[in-house]
Amino acid sequence: MLFRRKIRSLRRIPCPCFAGKHPLSSVAAADAAEELVSDSGVWDPKSCSREILALSNLELARYHSCLSNSSVVAEKGVLKQKEMVSCPRWSDQDPRLARLEVCHALAKEGRLKQMRKILRQMLGDEGTSSSLLCELLCSNFKDWDSNSIVWDMLANVYARLEMIHDALFVLSKMATLDMQASISTYDRLLFNLRYTEIAWNLYEEIKSSGVSYSEYTFKILIDGLCKQGRLQHAISFFQMKRGNKEFNPCIVTFNSLMAGVCNAGFVEIARSLLSLSFKYGFLPDKYSYTALIHGLCLAGDVDEALELSEYMQTDGIELDVVTYNILINGYRLLGLMSEIWKLIRMMIQHGLQPDLVTYTILIAGLCEGGNVDEGLKMRKEMLSRGFKLNIVTYSVLVNALCRKGHINEVEGLLREMKEIGLDMDLVAYSILINGYCKLGEIEKALQVCQTMCSKRIMANSFTHGGILSSLCKNGLVPEANWYLENLAATGQTLNIILYNIVIDGYVKIGDVEGAVTLYEQIIRKGHINEVEGLLREMKEIGLDMDLVAYSILINGYCKLGEIEKALQVCQTMCSKRIMANSFTHGGILSSLCKNGLVPEANWYLENLAATGQTLNIILYNIVIDGYVKIGDVEGAVTLYEQIIRSNITPSVVTYNSLIYGFCKIGELNIAKSFLRKIELHELVPTVVTYTILINGFCGAGDTDSILEHLDEMIGKSIMPNRITYSVIIKVLCKQGRVREAIDILKNMEIMGIGADEITYNTLIQGFHELRNVNMAFYLHDKMLQHSLMPTPITYNLLINALCLNGEVDRAERFLLSLLERGVRLRKFAYTTIIKAQCAKAMPDRAIILFDKMLESGYEELCLVICSAIHKQNDRKSLAAFQAMVVKSCLIALGIYE
Repeated sequence: MLFRRKIRSLRRIPCPCFAGKHPLSSVAAADAAEELVSDSGVWDPKSCSREILALSNLELARYHSCLSNSSVVAEKGVLKQKEMVSCPRWSDQDPRLARLEVCHALAKEGRLKQMRKILRQMLGDEGTSSSLLCELLCSNFKDWDSNSIVWDMLANVYARLEMIHDALFVLSKMATLDMQASISTYDRLLFNLRYTEIAWNLYEEIKSSGVSYSEYTFKILIDGLCKQGRLQHAISFFQMKRGNKEFNPCIVTFNSLMAGVCNAGFVEIARSLLSLSFKYGFLPDKYSYTALIHGLCLAGDVDEALELSEYMQTDGIELDVVTYNILINGYRLLGLMSEIWKLIRMMIQHGLQPDLVTYTILIAGLCEGGNVDEGLKMRKEMLSRGFKLNIVTYSVLVNALCRKGHINEVEGLLREMKEIGLDMDLVAYSILINGYCKLGEIEKALQVCQTMCSKRIMANSFTHGGILSSLCKNGLVPEANWYLENLAATGQTLNIILYNIVIDGYVKIGDVEGAVTLYEQIIRKGHINEVEGLLREMKEIGLDMDLVAYSILINGYCKLGEIEKALQVCQTMCSKRIMANSFTHGGILSSLCKNGLVPEANWYLENLAATGQTLNIILYNIVIDGYVKIGDVEGAVTLYEQIIRSNITPSVVTYNSLIYGFCKIGELNIAKSFLRKIELHELVPTVVTYTILINGFCGAGDTDSILEHLDEMIGKSIMPNRITYSVIIKVLCKQGRVREAIDILKNMEIMGIGADEITYNTLIQGFHELRNVNMAFYLHDKMLQHSLMPTPITYNLLINALCLNGEVDRAERFLLSLLERGVRLRKFAYTTIIKAQCAKAMPDRAIILFDKMLESGYEELCLVICSAIHKQNDRKSLAAFQAMVVKSCLIALGIYE
């Protein structure tokens, strides 16, 4: 167990720096002087009540004045003093309206602290629904000149209460109303989102909005990057902003960077940052020293860390329990328990008492040194001092007891944990399962695993590996294989380590066939390097591979494109006088052709013939097909002629490849001549033969030849299949002859050949191009009648047809009906309608549909839709786009409902 305590960055209370600004300029003007980073968000309702009670009766009368008469409110919402009375306008309807009125009045006078406290009280008393409050503000205060300040403060309060979903919702509404959020609100949101990728999206929004950055904006971003472990990005961003002189670094920023690089083990970089902070005139504080001490301890330089702690005291900074714990853990990592006791005594001499973390580190150190009994004594001492053990402490003890084989003591600790209501986490469960496995208690391990899964704690590779190892060590390799198959069947990701455990089990019991079967599975997954290691292991213990094993390995290399290795294995196999068969050679030839190395495949074929090996038509067909696929029909014909000279009878597959090749280059007459050669060799052309030829004539648009060969094949009792008819329907639709295509469809039904989704989509595409929406939907209904499920392409065609026809409302209704039926649509369907709605100046409808799109997981489409909205070049559409961007952010956070 490693106790590497993360060093939190120092939080600072900013100094007032915006005094003298106009109270209505922005919430940030008066609010920036208040706590930002250091504000815990804890709200005292008593304080708020005192603040409100402090208002004079005259002020209350003013703020709750009856505004039932429109003349009471002057233009832009300025209250007329002479007409103020003491009856609240909305107190009998909705108390929130009265409070919002007070907030507007306070905003007008620049009394933003009081306004914020009233909003907090309102959220506490009346509920926190952001959508309802936004609706109240929109409906009743739209034209008030202080309205934007109240909106901004509402978003700010939600952010301070860490209600990110609601804060972002308010910002999205502000965007639609063309209101600008303040940097104070943006900073608060950045602070709450600093550990997520979405913080950078918000930063980009701040940049594009033109709002001036505060002194905290960059500090928050740098701290967030460090906490995410993105140190290179953090340092680059720091250097860029420092070089551009966009902000002045402070000791807090340096501490964030130093803590980040120290946690990653880069102590030298931390020293460089400390030197740079000196150049800016900063002296290291407690957090600077603690970060460096932590880094040195992780690097094993505990003596230097201790020396640095002495410098820290020389600078007048006293060591606290956190710093001592870091030093103690550093010595624990080195196994120097004697030094730990010295530190404990030093700690007590300075008036500090060991805390829960200290005791846990001590127990871990004792157990790791084999002194489990001393660790248990330390546990008793903790309990006698009133400490409650946490899951980390129990996990350390359980791990140590399992290693010692003290199963009874382990179960005693488990009962104790249950009695005090302490829930186990993944680490604790994994330790317990692994412990049971090492003790051979496989049944108990499986029971614990089942309990863990029932609590929705998913086992990881470490947990499964322990169970598999235990099964294999006890000779239960088939059971281990069953366990592995069960994991795969339940959709869990299997890594090569788990496969290796079971294959190793098969190898050790001498079951080569079982090992080969499993490593064939690994090859299919692309883990060829691990297979090589297993083969070496088989060789070391004297197990020889047979033809099947070699063929599987060669085929695996071929599928991965590792042709050179496949040939090396083939050579090794031949050197052991294991002769490769047609399957082995076929795998190599197929791989060469698939990788475009057809001449090399032909050389391989010639080499086989030169060494006296018998070649069959299957191997020749592979290479002929390879020549055709790369467009070298001449090479294919040359090889065909070689077959004839060798008295090898070509197969229908041979001719099908050649016919396909000539159709591909437009030589349809030569293709027809090869159809006749099939009959000369007393072979029967298949439906594939005629379908290839008909498809060639379709490409040329030669309808007469298509119908001629269709009649010919039917005359030879070769019945066209679904693909044949689909090819004919496709060419008819391309020519706009959709009515004839419908007749073909009817003939298919008469002959009992059911059309598939591709055929129907082809027909729908034809009517789509003719703008015949009704026929397109007729075919859609016909698909359903034949129990065929329309594909996403079907829906895309239908929706696009409606939009092109100007029936945007109908397209939207159709899409919503599909969603209600649980149909999963592709992004094209959404973007088509949204673009059409924007083109018809319907951005509000586009936002509603955008919500549906987000629910379907297409939040990345903002940029696609952006171009459509910007083409309208109106404020309403741009506001709609901003709302879409914010909602995308909510989805990315997983908090949008």
